[in-house]
Amino acid sequence: MNAEIGDASAGATPPPASSWRSWRSWRSWRRFGAVAGPGIVVMLADSDAGSVITAAQSGARFGYRLLLLQFALIPVLYVSQELAMRLGIVGRKGHAEMIRDEFGAGFAWFAVGTLMLTCVGTLLTELSGLAGVGTLIGVPVPLTMAIVIAALLLMAYLGSYLTIERIAAAAGAFEIVFLIAAYKSRPELSAIREGIVDFPFADRDFLYLFAANIGAVIMPWMIFYQQSAVVEKGLTLGDMRAARLDTAFGAFVTQLIMAAIIVATAATLGTAQQGAPLDSVASIAKAITPFFGKEVGVTLFAVGISGAAIVATIVVTLTAARAPSEVLGVKHALEDGPHAAPWFYGIYTVTLLAGAGLILSGVNLVSLSVGIQVMNAMLLPIVLAFLFLLARRLPPPYRLEGGHALLVAILDLSAIGCSLYATVLSLFG
Repeated sequence: MNAEIGDASAGATPPPASSWRSWRSWRSWRRFGAVAGPGIVVMLADSDAGSVITAAQSGARFGYRLLLLQFALIPVLYVSQELAMRLGIVGRKGHAEMIRDEFGAGFAWFAVGTLMLTCVGTLLTELSGLAGVGTLIGVPVPLTMAIVIAALLLMAYLGSYLTIERIAAAAGAFEIVFLIAAYKSRPELSAIREGIVDFPFADRDFLYLFAANIGAVIMPWMIFYQQSAVVEKGLTLGDMRAARLDTAFGAFVTQLIMAAIIVATAATLGTAQQGAPLDSVASIAKAITPFFGKEVGVTLFAVGISGAAIVATIVVTLTAARAPSEVLGVKHALEDGPHAAPWFYGIYTVTLLAGAGLILSGVNLVSLSVGIQVMNAMLLPIVLAFLFLLARRLPPPYRLEGGHALLVAILDLSAIGCSLYATVLSLFG
Protein backbone atom coordinates (compact mmCIF):
# COMPACT_ATOMS: atom_id res chain seq x y z
CA MET A 1 0.00 0.00 0.00
CA ASN A 2 1.27 3.47 -0.85
CA ALA A 3 1.58 5.60 2.28
CA GLU A 4 0.29 8.71 0.52
CA ILE A 5 -3.34 7.61 0.58
CA GLY A 6 -3.17 5.89 3.94
CA ASP A 7 -1.60 8.86 5.67
CA ALA A 8 -4.44 11.12 4.55
CA SER A 9 -6.78 9.35 6.95
CA ALA A 10 -4.32 8.37 9.66
CA GLY A 11 -5.94 8.07 13.06
CA ALA A 12 -9.44 8.16 11.64
CA THR A 13 -12.04 5.92 13.19
CA PRO A 14 -14.26 3.89 10.86
CA PRO A 15 -17.94 4.72 11.05
CA PRO A 16 -19.86 2.36 13.33
CA ALA A 17 -21.85 -0.46 11.79
CA SER A 18 -25.56 0.21 11.68
CA SER A 19 -28.76 -1.45 10.67
CA TRP A 20 -31.59 -0.20 8.49
CA ARG A 21 -33.49 0.63 11.69
CA SER A 22 -30.97 3.37 12.53
CA TRP A 23 -31.66 4.96 9.15
CA ARG A 24 -35.32 5.31 10.03
CA SER A 25 -34.53 7.96 12.62
CA TRP A 26 -35.13 11.62 11.85
CA ARG A 27 -31.55 12.49 12.84
CA SER A 28 -30.12 10.04 10.29
CA TRP A 29 -32.21 11.47 7.47
CA ARG A 30 -31.22 15.01 8.45
CA ARG A 31 -27.60 13.89 8.25
CA PHE A 32 -28.24 12.38 4.84
CA GLY A 33 -29.71 15.70 3.69
CA ALA A 34 -26.54 17.47 4.78
CA VAL A 35 -24.22 14.94 3.10
CA ALA A 36 -26.20 14.32 -0.11
CA GLY A 37 -25.26 16.30 -3.15
CA PRO A 38 -22.09 15.12 -4.89
CA GLY A 39 -23.60 11.76 -5.86
CA ILE A 40 -27.03 13.05 -6.88
CA VAL A 41 -25.62 16.02 -8.83
CA VAL A 42 -23.07 13.97 -10.76
CA MET A 43 -25.73 11.34 -11.58
CA LEU A 44 -28.18 13.98 -12.80
CA ALA A 45 -25.33 15.31 -14.94
CA ASP A 46 -24.87 11.76 -16.24
CA SER A 47 -28.27 11.92 -17.94
CA ASP A 48 -27.07 15.00 -19.81
CA ALA A 49 -28.14 16.38 -23.18
CA GLY A 50 -25.92 13.89 -25.01
CA SER A 51 -27.33 10.98 -23.04
CA VAL A 52 -30.89 12.24 -23.59
CA ILE A 53 -30.28 12.37 -27.34
CA THR A 54 -28.65 8.92 -27.30
CA ALA A 55 -31.62 7.46 -25.41
CA ALA A 56 -34.10 9.20 -27.71
CA GLN A 57 -32.28 7.88 -30.76
CA SER A 58 -32.28 4.39 -29.20
CA GLY A 59 -36.03 4.41 -28.63
CA ALA A 60 -36.82 5.88 -32.03
CA ARG A 61 -34.57 3.48 -33.94
CA PHE A 62 -34.94 0.24 -31.99
CA GLY A 63 -38.01 0.57 -29.80
CA TYR A 64 -37.58 -1.08 -26.39
CA ARG A 65 -34.57 -3.23 -27.36
CA LEU A 66 -32.10 -1.10 -25.39
CA LEU A 67 -34.36 -0.62 -22.37
CA LEU A 68 -33.06 -3.55 -20.31
CA LEU A 69 -29.49 -2.34 -20.78
CA GLN A 70 -30.27 0.82 -18.80
CA PHE A 71 -31.09 -1.14 -15.65
CA ALA A 72 -28.26 -3.64 -16.17
CA LEU A 73 -25.82 -0.73 -16.05
CA ILE A 74 -26.95 0.51 -12.60
CA PRO A 75 -24.54 -1.78 -10.65
CA VAL A 76 -21.61 -0.79 -12.89
CA LEU A 77 -22.41 2.88 -12.45
CA TYR A 78 -22.81 2.58 -8.69
CA VAL A 79 -19.61 0.62 -7.96
CA SER A 80 -17.55 3.03 -10.08
CA GLN A 81 -18.90 6.18 -8.47
CA GLU A 82 -18.84 4.62 -4.98
CA LEU A 83 -15.11 4.03 -5.41
CA ALA A 84 -14.62 7.64 -6.51
CA MET A 85 -16.54 8.81 -3.44
CA ARG A 86 -14.53 6.48 -1.20
CA LEU A 87 -11.21 7.68 -2.59
CA GLY A 88 -12.20 11.28 -1.95
CA ILE A 89 -13.37 10.75 1.62
CA VAL A 90 -10.50 8.49 2.69
CA GLY A 91 -7.66 10.03 0.67
CA ARG A 92 -8.91 13.63 0.85
CA LYS A 93 -7.50 14.38 -2.58
CA GLY A 94 -9.02 14.90 -6.00
CA HIS A 95 -8.71 12.13 -8.59
CA ALA A 96 -6.04 13.88 -10.70
CA GLU A 97 -4.00 14.80 -7.62
CA MET A 98 -4.16 11.24 -6.33
CA ILE A 99 -3.02 9.79 -9.67
CA ARG A 100 -0.11 12.24 -9.66
CA ASP A 101 0.95 11.33 -6.14
CA GLU A 102 0.56 7.57 -6.66
CA PHE A 103 1.79 7.07 -10.23
CA GLY A 104 3.65 10.25 -11.15
CA ALA A 105 2.95 13.40 -13.13
CA GLY A 106 3.24 11.63 -16.51
CA PHE A 107 0.36 9.26 -15.80
CA ALA A 108 -1.61 12.12 -14.23
CA TRP A 109 -1.32 14.27 -17.36
CA PHE A 110 -2.23 11.25 -19.50
CA ALA A 111 -5.40 10.71 -17.44
CA VAL A 112 -6.22 14.42 -17.50
CA GLY A 113 -5.63 14.51 -21.26
CA THR A 114 -8.26 11.83 -21.87
CA LEU A 115 -10.52 13.62 -19.40
CA MET A 116 -10.24 16.92 -21.29
CA LEU A 117 -11.20 15.19 -24.54
CA THR A 118 -14.45 13.98 -23.03
CA CYS A 119 -15.06 17.26 -21.19
CA VAL A 120 -14.77 19.33 -24.37
CA GLY A 121 -16.91 16.88 -26.34
CA THR A 122 -19.54 16.75 -23.60
CA LEU A 123 -19.58 20.53 -23.20
CA LEU A 124 -20.29 20.89 -26.91
CA THR A 125 -23.28 18.55 -26.67
CA GLU A 126 -24.66 20.44 -23.65
CA LEU A 127 -24.32 23.85 -25.27
CA SER A 128 -25.72 22.46 -28.52
CA GLY A 129 -28.73 21.17 -26.61
CA LEU A 130 -29.31 24.56 -24.99
CA ALA A 131 -28.92 26.29 -28.37
CA GLY A 132 -31.48 23.88 -29.81
CA VAL A 133 -33.94 24.65 -27.04
CA GLY A 134 -33.42 28.36 -27.64
CA THR A 135 -34.22 27.86 -31.31
CA LEU A 136 -37.43 26.03 -30.36
CA ILE A 137 -38.72 29.04 -28.46
CA GLY A 138 -37.45 31.59 -30.96
CA VAL A 139 -34.24 32.74 -29.25
CA PRO A 140 -31.23 33.16 -31.62
CA VAL A 141 -28.27 30.91 -30.91
CA PRO A 142 -25.82 33.80 -30.22
CA LEU A 143 -28.18 35.25 -27.60
CA THR A 144 -28.71 31.83 -25.99
CA MET A 145 -24.95 31.30 -25.75
CA ALA A 146 -24.42 34.79 -24.31
CA ILE A 147 -27.06 34.23 -21.60
CA VAL A 148 -25.79 30.75 -20.68
CA ILE A 149 -22.10 31.72 -20.56
CA ALA A 150 -22.78 34.90 -18.57
CA ALA A 151 -24.90 33.01 -16.04
CA LEU A 152 -22.32 30.25 -15.57
CA LEU A 153 -19.46 32.72 -15.18
CA LEU A 154 -21.37 34.74 -12.58
CA MET A 155 -22.29 31.55 -10.75
CA ALA A 156 -18.66 30.40 -10.48
CA TYR A 157 -17.13 33.79 -9.71
CA LEU A 158 -19.69 34.77 -7.07
CA GLY A 159 -21.00 31.48 -5.67
CA SER A 160 -19.68 29.00 -3.10
CA TYR A 161 -19.50 25.23 -3.57
CA LEU A 162 -22.76 24.66 -1.70
CA THR A 163 -24.55 27.35 -3.69
CA ILE A 164 -23.46 25.82 -6.98
CA GLU A 165 -24.38 22.31 -5.78
CA ARG A 166 -27.92 23.53 -5.00
CA ILE A 167 -28.22 25.29 -8.36
CA ALA A 168 -27.07 22.13 -10.17
CA ALA A 169 -29.48 19.92 -8.22
CA ALA A 170 -32.38 22.27 -8.92
CA ALA A 171 -31.59 22.33 -12.64
CA GLY A 172 -31.27 18.56 -12.77
CA ALA A 173 -34.63 18.13 -11.05
CA PHE A 174 -36.32 19.32 -14.26
CA GLU A 175 -35.34 15.97 -15.80
CA ILE A 176 -38.33 14.51 -13.94
CA VAL A 177 -40.45 15.68 -16.86
CA PHE A 178 -39.11 12.72 -18.85
CA LEU A 179 -40.92 10.42 -16.40
CA ILE A 180 -44.10 12.36 -17.16
CA ALA A 181 -43.42 11.97 -20.88
CA ALA A 182 -43.02 8.20 -20.48
CA TYR A 183 -46.32 8.00 -18.60
CA LYS A 184 -48.17 10.13 -21.15
CA SER A 185 -46.84 8.02 -24.04
CA ARG A 186 -49.04 5.11 -22.85
CA PRO A 187 -46.63 2.29 -23.75
CA GLU A 188 -48.02 -1.18 -24.42
CA LEU A 189 -46.71 -3.66 -21.84
CA SER A 190 -46.79 -6.51 -24.36
CA ALA A 191 -44.55 -4.52 -26.71
CA ILE A 192 -42.13 -3.80 -23.86
CA ARG A 193 -41.97 -7.48 -22.89
CA GLU A 194 -41.21 -8.50 -26.46
CA GLY A 195 -38.74 -5.69 -27.10
CA ILE A 196 -36.54 -6.01 -24.02
CA VAL A 197 -35.53 -9.59 -24.91
CA ASP A 198 -34.88 -8.89 -28.59
CA PHE A 199 -31.22 -8.03 -29.26
CA PRO A 200 -30.36 -7.62 -32.96
CA PHE A 201 -26.60 -7.88 -32.48
CA ALA A 202 -26.13 -8.50 -36.20
CA ASP A 203 -27.24 -4.92 -36.87
CA ARG A 204 -24.25 -2.53 -36.86
CA ASP A 205 -26.47 0.45 -36.02
CA PHE A 206 -27.80 -1.41 -32.98
CA LEU A 207 -24.25 -2.21 -31.83
CA TYR A 208 -23.24 1.42 -32.27
CA LEU A 209 -26.10 2.61 -30.06
CA PHE A 210 -25.42 -0.25 -27.62
CA ALA A 211 -21.85 1.06 -27.18
CA ALA A 212 -23.09 4.65 -27.02
CA ASN A 213 -25.49 3.82 -24.18
CA ILE A 214 -22.65 2.24 -22.19
CA GLY A 215 -20.49 5.30 -22.87
CA ALA A 216 -23.39 7.51 -21.80
CA VAL A 217 -23.47 5.87 -18.35
CA ILE A 218 -19.85 5.89 -17.20
CA MET A 219 -17.99 9.03 -18.22
CA PRO A 220 -14.48 10.04 -17.08
CA TRP A 221 -15.57 13.46 -15.83
CA MET A 222 -18.07 11.86 -13.44
CA ILE A 223 -15.34 10.08 -11.50
CA PHE A 224 -13.11 13.15 -11.36
CA TYR A 225 -16.00 15.38 -10.30
CA GLN A 226 -17.41 13.25 -7.48
CA GLN A 227 -14.03 12.57 -5.90
CA SER A 228 -13.14 16.27 -5.92
CA ALA A 229 -16.62 17.30 -4.79
CA VAL A 230 -16.63 15.19 -1.61
CA VAL A 231 -13.23 16.65 -0.74
CA GLU A 232 -14.36 20.23 -1.35
CA LYS A 233 -17.58 19.63 0.60
CA GLY A 234 -15.51 18.35 3.53
CA LEU A 235 -17.14 14.93 3.94
CA THR A 236 -15.52 12.67 6.53
CA LEU A 237 -15.38 8.95 7.29
CA GLY A 238 -18.50 9.33 9.42
CA ASP A 239 -20.36 10.46 6.29
CA MET A 240 -19.49 7.33 4.30
CA ARG A 241 -22.83 5.56 4.77
CA ALA A 242 -24.86 8.61 3.78
CA ALA A 243 -22.55 9.28 0.84
CA ARG A 244 -23.10 5.72 -0.40
CA LEU A 245 -26.86 6.20 -0.22
CA ASP A 246 -26.47 9.50 -2.06
CA THR A 247 -24.57 7.67 -4.83
CA ALA A 248 -26.97 4.70 -4.99
CA PHE A 249 -30.04 6.93 -5.17
CA GLY A 250 -28.47 9.00 -7.93
CA ALA A 251 -27.47 5.91 -9.92
CA PHE A 252 -31.03 4.57 -9.85
CA VAL A 253 -32.63 7.91 -10.72
CA THR A 254 -30.37 8.66 -13.69
CA GLN A 255 -30.96 5.25 -15.25
CA LEU A 256 -34.69 5.54 -14.60
CA ILE A 257 -34.64 8.81 -16.53
CA MET A 258 -32.74 7.19 -19.41
CA ALA A 259 -35.27 4.34 -19.44
CA ALA A 260 -38.16 6.84 -19.42
CA ILE A 261 -36.76 8.59 -22.49
CA ILE A 262 -36.46 5.29 -24.34
CA VAL A 263 -40.03 4.36 -23.38
CA ALA A 264 -41.40 7.74 -24.45
CA THR A 265 -39.70 7.71 -27.86
CA ALA A 266 -40.22 3.98 -28.44
CA ALA A 267 -43.95 4.24 -27.71
CA THR A 268 -44.30 7.13 -30.15
CA LEU A 269 -41.56 7.34 -32.78
CA GLY A 270 -40.51 3.70 -32.47
CA THR A 271 -43.98 2.49 -33.45
CA ALA A 272 -45.18 5.22 -35.79
CA GLN A 273 -42.02 5.81 -37.79
CA GLN A 274 -39.55 3.06 -36.94
CA GLY A 275 -36.00 4.03 -37.75
CA ALA A 276 -36.74 7.70 -38.35
CA PRO A 277 -33.57 9.81 -38.11
CA LEU A 278 -33.35 12.51 -35.44
CA ASP A 279 -31.12 15.29 -36.70
CA SER A 280 -31.61 17.99 -34.06
CA VAL A 281 -33.38 18.95 -30.86
CA ALA A 282 -36.07 20.56 -32.99
CA SER A 283 -36.60 17.37 -35.00
CA ILE A 284 -37.12 15.31 -31.85
CA ALA A 285 -39.54 17.84 -30.36
CA LYS A 286 -41.39 18.08 -33.67
CA ALA A 287 -41.58 14.30 -33.99
CA ILE A 288 -43.14 13.76 -30.56
CA THR A 289 -45.51 16.74 -30.85
CA PRO A 290 -48.31 14.77 -32.60
CA PHE A 291 -48.37 12.30 -29.70
CA PHE A 292 -48.23 14.73 -26.78
CA GLY A 293 -49.75 17.83 -28.36
CA LYS A 294 -47.74 20.80 -29.64
CA GLU A 295 -47.45 22.76 -26.40
CA VAL A 296 -47.02 19.77 -24.10
CA GLY A 297 -44.54 17.95 -26.37
CA VAL A 298 -42.29 20.93 -26.93
CA THR A 299 -42.49 22.03 -23.28
CA LEU A 300 -41.68 18.57 -21.88
CA PHE A 301 -38.70 18.09 -24.12
CA ALA A 302 -37.41 21.65 -23.80
CA VAL A 303 -37.62 21.71 -19.99
CA GLY A 304 -36.11 18.25 -19.61
CA ILE A 305 -33.17 18.71 -21.92
CA SER A 306 -32.48 22.21 -20.55
CA GLY A 307 -32.23 20.87 -17.00
CA ALA A 308 -30.03 18.00 -18.14
CA ALA A 309 -27.75 20.29 -20.15
CA ILE A 310 -27.37 22.92 -17.43
CA VAL A 311 -26.42 20.54 -14.63
CA ALA A 312 -23.98 18.70 -16.91
CA THR A 313 -22.42 21.96 -18.12
CA ILE A 314 -21.79 22.99 -14.52
CA VAL A 315 -20.22 19.64 -13.63
CA VAL A 316 -18.13 19.32 -16.79
CA THR A 317 -16.67 22.83 -16.73
CA LEU A 318 -15.80 22.60 -13.04
CA THR A 319 -14.13 19.23 -13.67
CA ALA A 320 -12.20 20.55 -16.67
CA ALA A 321 -10.86 23.38 -14.49
CA ARG A 322 -10.17 21.35 -11.36
CA ALA A 323 -8.25 18.38 -12.82
CA PRO A 324 -5.35 20.29 -14.46
CA SER A 325 -5.13 22.54 -11.41
CA GLU A 326 -4.79 19.47 -9.17
CA VAL A 327 -1.89 18.13 -11.24
CA LEU A 328 -0.22 21.56 -11.23
CA GLY A 329 -0.62 21.68 -7.46
CA VAL A 330 -2.38 25.07 -7.46
CA LYS A 331 -5.54 26.13 -5.64
CA HIS A 332 -8.74 24.91 -7.25
CA ALA A 333 -11.60 25.43 -4.79
CA LEU A 334 -14.52 27.75 -5.47
CA GLU A 335 -14.02 29.32 -2.03
CA ASP A 336 -10.49 30.44 -3.01
CA GLY A 337 -11.73 33.11 -5.41
CA PRO A 338 -10.22 34.26 -8.74
CA HIS A 339 -7.24 36.04 -7.19
CA ALA A 340 -6.13 33.02 -5.15
CA ALA A 341 -6.94 30.43 -7.85
CA PRO A 342 -6.20 32.11 -11.22
CA TRP A 343 -5.44 28.83 -13.02
CA PHE A 344 -8.73 27.26 -11.95
CA TYR A 345 -10.88 30.25 -12.90
CA GLY A 346 -8.87 30.89 -16.06
CA ILE A 347 -9.35 27.35 -17.37
CA TYR A 348 -13.03 27.45 -16.41
CA THR A 349 -13.57 30.70 -18.34
CA VAL A 350 -11.58 29.69 -21.43
CA THR A 351 -13.37 26.32 -21.61
CA LEU A 352 -16.80 27.96 -21.59
CA LEU A 353 -15.90 30.63 -24.13
CA ALA A 354 -14.25 28.11 -26.46
CA GLY A 355 -17.27 25.82 -26.27
CA ALA A 356 -19.66 28.65 -27.10
CA GLY A 357 -17.45 29.71 -30.01
CA LEU A 358 -17.52 26.22 -31.51
CA ILE A 359 -21.30 26.01 -31.15
CA LEU A 360 -21.72 29.26 -33.08
CA SER A 361 -19.94 27.55 -35.99
CA GLY A 362 -22.82 25.03 -36.26
CA VAL A 363 -22.84 21.33 -35.35
CA ASN A 364 -25.12 18.30 -35.79
CA LEU A 365 -26.25 17.58 -32.23
CA VAL A 366 -27.38 13.98 -32.70
CA SER A 367 -24.28 12.81 -34.58
CA LEU A 368 -22.02 14.63 -32.13
CA SER A 369 -23.84 13.34 -29.06
CA VAL A 370 -23.82 9.69 -30.06
CA GLY A 371 -20.21 9.95 -31.27
CA ILE A 372 -19.07 11.43 -27.95
CA GLN A 373 -20.74 8.60 -26.02
CA VAL A 374 -18.94 6.04 -28.21
CA MET A 375 -15.65 7.83 -27.53
CA ASN A 376 -16.41 7.62 -23.80
CA ALA A 377 -16.93 3.88 -24.19
CA MET A 378 -13.53 3.52 -25.89
CA LEU A 379 -11.82 5.45 -23.07
CA LEU A 380 -13.54 3.33 -20.41
CA PRO A 381 -10.56 0.95 -19.86
CA ILE A 382 -8.26 3.86 -18.93
CA VAL A 383 -10.73 5.44 -16.53
CA LEU A 384 -11.71 2.23 -14.73
CA ALA A 385 -8.13 0.96 -14.54
CA PHE A 386 -6.92 4.03 -12.62
CA LEU A 387 -9.98 3.90 -10.37
CA PHE A 388 -9.44 0.20 -9.57
CA LEU A 389 -5.70 0.56 -8.89
CA LEU A 390 -6.15 3.58 -6.62
CA ALA A 391 -8.87 1.83 -4.62
CA ARG A 392 -6.50 -1.11 -4.12
CA ARG A 393 -4.07 1.27 -2.36
CA LEU A 394 -6.46 2.55 0.26
CA PRO A 395 -5.84 1.56 3.90
CA PRO A 396 -8.01 -1.10 5.57
CA PRO A 397 -10.96 -1.31 6.01
CA TYR A 398 -11.60 0.90 2.95
CA ARG A 399 -9.22 -0.86 0.60
CA LEU A 400 -10.77 -2.63 -2.37
CA GLU A 401 -9.92 -6.29 -1.85
CA GLY A 402 -11.29 -9.80 -1.60
CA GLY A 403 -14.73 -10.56 -2.96
CA HIS A 404 -15.56 -6.90 -3.44
CA ALA A 405 -12.49 -6.42 -5.64
CA LEU A 406 -13.46 -9.49 -7.65
CA LEU A 407 -17.01 -8.22 -8.13
CA VAL A 408 -15.78 -4.78 -9.24
CA ALA A 409 -13.29 -6.39 -11.63
CA ILE A 410 -16.02 -8.57 -13.17
CA LEU A 411 -18.41 -5.64 -13.60
CA ASP A 412 -15.69 -3.38 -15.01
CA LEU A 413 -14.40 -6.00 -17.44
CA SER A 414 -17.94 -6.82 -18.55
CA ALA A 415 -18.69 -3.16 -19.28
CA ILE A 416 -15.35 -2.67 -21.03
CA GLY A 417 -15.71 -5.87 -23.06
CA CYS A 418 -19.26 -5.13 -24.18
CA SER A 419 -18.52 -1.53 -25.09
CA LEU A 420 -15.33 -2.28 -27.03
CA TYR A 421 -16.86 -5.28 -28.79
CA ALA A 422 -19.91 -3.32 -29.84
CA THR A 423 -17.83 -0.30 -30.89
CA VAL A 424 -15.35 -2.29 -32.98
CA LEU A 425 -18.07 -4.32 -34.72
CA SER A 426 -20.25 -1.29 -35.41
CA LEU A 427 -17.37 0.69 -36.90
CA PHE A 428 -15.27 -2.01 -38.60
CA GLY A 429 -17.38 -5.18 -38.63
